[in-house]
Amino acid sequence: MHVNHLIAAGLCAALLGGCATVAPPQQSGAAASLIAPYRSNFDTSGRLSVNYKHNGTPESLTGKFTWVQTPSRLDVTLSSPMATIATITVTPESATLVQADKAPRVAPDLESLTTASLGWTLPVSGLRDWLQGYAAAADGSRFVASAANNTVTTRDGWRLRFVSWQNDANGRPAPKRIDAERDGAGNAEELAIRIVLDGQG
Repeated sequence: MHVNHLIAAGLCAALLGGCATVAPPQQSGAAASLIAPYRSNFDTSGRLSVNYKHNGTPESLTGKFTWVQTPSRLDVTLSSPMATIATITVTPESATLVQADKAPRVAPDLESLTTASLGWTLPVSGLRDWLQGYAAAADGSRFVASAANNTVTTRDGWRLRFVSWQNDANGRPAPKRIDAERDGAGNAEELAIRIVLDGQG
Protein backbone atom coordinates (compact mmCIF):
# COMPACT_ATOMS: atom_id res chain seq x y z
CA MET A 1 0.00 0.00 0.00
CA HIS A 2 2.93 2.33 0.80
CA VAL A 3 4.33 1.84 -2.71
CA ASN A 4 0.99 2.62 -4.32
CA HIS A 5 0.66 5.78 -2.25
CA LEU A 6 4.11 6.92 -3.29
CA ILE A 7 3.37 6.16 -6.93
CA ALA A 8 0.03 7.93 -6.72
CA ALA A 9 1.73 10.95 -5.18
CA GLY A 10 4.27 11.01 -7.94
CA LEU A 11 1.52 10.68 -10.49
CA CYS A 12 -0.23 13.59 -8.88
CA ALA A 13 2.98 15.58 -9.25
CA ALA A 14 3.20 14.58 -12.88
CA LEU A 15 -0.22 15.98 -13.55
CA LEU A 16 1.10 19.42 -12.86
CA GLY A 17 3.53 19.40 -15.73
CA GLY A 18 3.87 22.63 -17.63
CA CYS A 19 2.06 24.84 -15.14
CA ALA A 20 4.72 27.49 -15.24
CA THR A 21 6.07 26.89 -18.72
CA VAL A 22 3.18 26.23 -21.10
CA ALA A 23 1.79 29.37 -22.67
CA PRO A 24 -1.99 29.64 -23.10
CA PRO A 25 -2.86 28.29 -26.53
CA GLN A 26 -4.27 30.49 -29.24
CA GLN A 27 -7.47 29.54 -31.02
CA SER A 28 -8.79 30.71 -34.34
CA GLY A 29 -11.45 29.76 -36.81
CA ALA A 30 -14.65 27.75 -36.48
CA ALA A 31 -13.04 24.74 -34.79
CA ALA A 32 -11.98 26.81 -31.79
CA SER A 33 -15.56 27.93 -31.16
CA LEU A 34 -16.76 24.38 -30.55
CA ILE A 35 -15.36 24.32 -27.04
CA ALA A 36 -14.56 27.04 -24.56
CA PRO A 37 -11.43 29.10 -25.18
CA TYR A 38 -8.43 27.97 -23.17
CA ARG A 39 -8.46 29.44 -19.66
CA SER A 40 -5.46 30.23 -17.50
CA ASN A 41 -7.79 30.26 -14.50
CA PHE A 42 -9.33 26.82 -14.44
CA ASP A 43 -10.53 24.31 -11.87
CA THR A 44 -11.98 20.84 -12.05
CA SER A 45 -12.17 17.57 -10.15
CA GLY A 46 -12.63 13.94 -11.03
CA ARG A 47 -11.34 10.40 -10.88
CA LEU A 48 -8.13 8.96 -12.18
CA SER A 49 -7.09 5.39 -12.98
CA VAL A 50 -3.67 4.33 -14.19
CA ASN A 51 -2.25 1.07 -15.55
CA TYR A 52 1.54 0.89 -15.70
CA LYS A 53 4.50 -1.42 -15.17
CA HIS A 54 6.69 -1.24 -12.06
CA ASN A 55 9.91 -3.24 -12.29
CA GLY A 56 8.34 -5.15 -15.17
CA THR A 57 5.21 -6.07 -13.20
CA PRO A 58 1.78 -4.73 -14.24
CA GLU A 59 0.34 -2.40 -11.60
CA SER A 60 -2.69 -0.15 -11.31
CA LEU A 61 -3.95 2.62 -9.08
CA THR A 62 -7.07 4.71 -8.76
CA GLY A 63 -7.93 7.88 -6.91
CA LYS A 64 -9.79 11.16 -6.91
CA PHE A 65 -8.25 14.51 -7.68
CA THR A 66 -8.94 18.22 -7.59
CA TRP A 67 -7.17 20.66 -9.91
CA VAL A 68 -7.06 24.44 -9.39
CA GLN A 69 -4.87 26.60 -11.61
CA THR A 70 -4.18 30.30 -11.99
CA PRO A 71 -1.59 31.95 -14.24
CA SER A 72 1.01 31.79 -11.45
CA ARG A 73 0.09 28.67 -9.44
CA LEU A 74 -1.33 25.19 -9.70
CA ASP A 75 -2.70 23.13 -6.80
CA VAL A 76 -3.62 19.47 -7.13
CA THR A 77 -4.90 17.14 -4.42
CA LEU A 78 -4.94 13.37 -4.90
CA SER A 79 -7.00 11.29 -2.49
CA SER A 80 -8.15 7.76 -1.78
CA PRO A 81 -11.67 7.00 -0.49
CA MET A 82 -10.36 7.28 3.08
CA ALA A 83 -7.84 10.11 3.10
CA THR A 84 -5.75 12.64 1.20
CA ILE A 85 -2.75 10.90 -0.35
CA ALA A 86 -0.83 13.94 -1.50
CA THR A 87 -1.04 17.61 -2.33
CA ILE A 88 1.10 19.33 -4.93
CA THR A 89 1.77 23.02 -5.42
CA VAL A 90 3.60 24.32 -8.47
CA THR A 91 4.74 27.91 -8.96
CA PRO A 92 7.23 29.37 -11.44
CA GLU A 93 9.91 28.97 -8.75
CA SER A 94 9.34 25.43 -7.46
CA ALA A 95 7.17 22.35 -7.10
CA THR A 96 6.24 21.04 -3.65
CA LEU A 97 4.88 17.58 -2.79
CA VAL A 98 3.30 16.99 0.63
CA GLN A 99 2.36 13.52 1.87
CA ALA A 100 0.83 12.60 5.21
CA ASP A 101 3.41 12.04 7.98
CA LYS A 102 6.30 13.02 5.70
CA ALA A 103 8.38 16.12 5.26
CA PRO A 104 7.48 18.16 2.18
CA ARG A 105 9.58 17.47 -0.89
CA VAL A 106 10.61 20.48 -2.93
CA ALA A 107 12.27 20.63 -6.34
CA PRO A 108 13.09 23.50 -8.71
CA ASP A 109 10.80 22.02 -11.34
CA LEU A 110 8.13 19.39 -11.71
CA GLU A 111 10.30 16.93 -13.62
CA SER A 112 12.82 16.80 -10.78
CA LEU A 113 10.09 16.25 -8.22
CA THR A 114 8.46 13.47 -10.24
CA THR A 115 11.77 11.72 -10.82
CA ALA A 116 12.62 11.90 -7.12
CA SER A 117 9.21 10.48 -6.16
CA LEU A 118 8.90 7.72 -8.76
CA GLY A 119 12.35 7.05 -10.09
CA TRP A 120 11.00 7.83 -13.59
CA THR A 121 9.21 10.75 -15.16
CA LEU A 122 5.68 10.86 -16.53
CA PRO A 123 5.66 13.27 -19.51
CA VAL A 124 2.08 14.36 -18.98
CA SER A 125 2.56 18.09 -18.89
CA GLY A 126 0.00 18.07 -21.69
CA LEU A 127 -2.74 17.47 -19.11
CA ARG A 128 -2.92 21.22 -18.63
CA ASP A 129 -4.24 21.28 -22.19
CA TRP A 130 -6.01 17.93 -22.27
CA LEU A 131 -8.35 18.72 -19.38
CA GLN A 132 -9.73 21.60 -21.45
CA GLY A 133 -9.93 19.70 -24.76
CA TYR A 134 -6.70 20.82 -26.40
CA ALA A 135 -3.44 19.12 -27.36
CA ALA A 136 -0.29 19.57 -29.43
CA ALA A 137 -0.55 17.14 -32.36
CA ALA A 138 2.38 15.10 -33.69
CA ASP A 139 2.93 17.58 -36.52
CA GLY A 140 3.06 20.49 -34.09
CA SER A 141 -0.37 21.84 -34.97
CA ARG A 142 -2.91 22.83 -32.34
CA PHE A 143 -5.54 20.11 -31.86
CA VAL A 144 -8.99 21.19 -30.70
CA ALA A 145 -11.14 18.25 -29.67
CA SER A 146 -14.83 17.78 -30.38
CA ALA A 147 -17.29 14.88 -30.37
CA ALA A 148 -16.68 14.46 -34.11
CA ASN A 149 -12.89 14.91 -33.90
CA ASN A 150 -11.97 13.16 -30.68
CA THR A 151 -8.64 11.38 -31.23
CA VAL A 152 -5.07 12.59 -31.70
CA THR A 153 -1.50 11.42 -31.24
CA THR A 154 0.52 14.09 -29.50
CA ARG A 155 3.99 15.34 -30.29
CA ASP A 156 5.40 13.31 -27.37
CA GLY A 157 3.70 10.05 -28.40
CA TRP A 158 0.49 9.96 -26.37
CA ARG A 159 -2.64 8.61 -28.05
CA LEU A 160 -5.55 10.65 -26.74
CA ARG A 161 -9.22 9.89 -27.05
CA PHE A 162 -11.85 12.28 -25.74
CA VAL A 163 -14.38 9.56 -25.06
CA SER A 164 -17.34 11.52 -23.73
CA TRP A 165 -18.47 15.08 -23.22
CA GLN A 166 -20.44 17.30 -20.85
CA ASN A 167 -21.49 20.95 -20.84
CA ASP A 168 -19.57 23.52 -18.81
CA ALA A 169 -21.22 26.24 -16.73
CA ASN A 170 -21.82 28.27 -19.90
CA GLY A 171 -23.36 25.39 -21.84
CA ARG A 172 -20.31 24.76 -24.03
CA PRO A 173 -18.92 21.27 -24.69
CA ALA A 174 -16.16 20.19 -22.31
CA PRO A 175 -14.36 16.85 -21.87
CA LYS A 176 -15.96 14.32 -19.53
CA ARG A 177 -13.72 11.28 -20.03
CA ILE A 178 -10.21 11.29 -21.49
CA ASP A 179 -8.20 8.15 -22.25
CA ALA A 180 -4.44 8.53 -22.78
CA GLU A 181 -2.11 5.68 -23.76
CA ARG A 182 1.55 5.45 -24.55
CA ASP A 183 3.59 2.47 -25.79
CA GLY A 184 6.77 1.42 -24.05
CA ALA A 185 8.90 2.32 -27.05
CA GLY A 186 12.52 3.36 -26.60
CA ASN A 187 13.13 4.56 -23.05
CA ALA A 188 9.47 5.36 -22.44
CA GLU A 189 7.35 3.42 -19.96
CA GLU A 190 4.11 1.79 -21.10
CA LEU A 191 1.29 3.69 -19.48
CA ALA A 192 -2.49 4.06 -19.77
CA ILE A 193 -4.43 6.77 -17.96
CA ARG A 194 -8.18 7.26 -17.73
CA ILE A 195 -9.57 10.55 -16.44
CA VAL A 196 -13.24 11.15 -15.67
CA LEU A 197 -14.06 14.77 -14.89
CA ASP A 198 -16.90 15.72 -12.55
CA GLY A 199 -17.24 19.18 -13.99
CA GLN A 200 -15.38 22.36 -14.85
CA GLY A 201 -15.52 25.68 -13.04
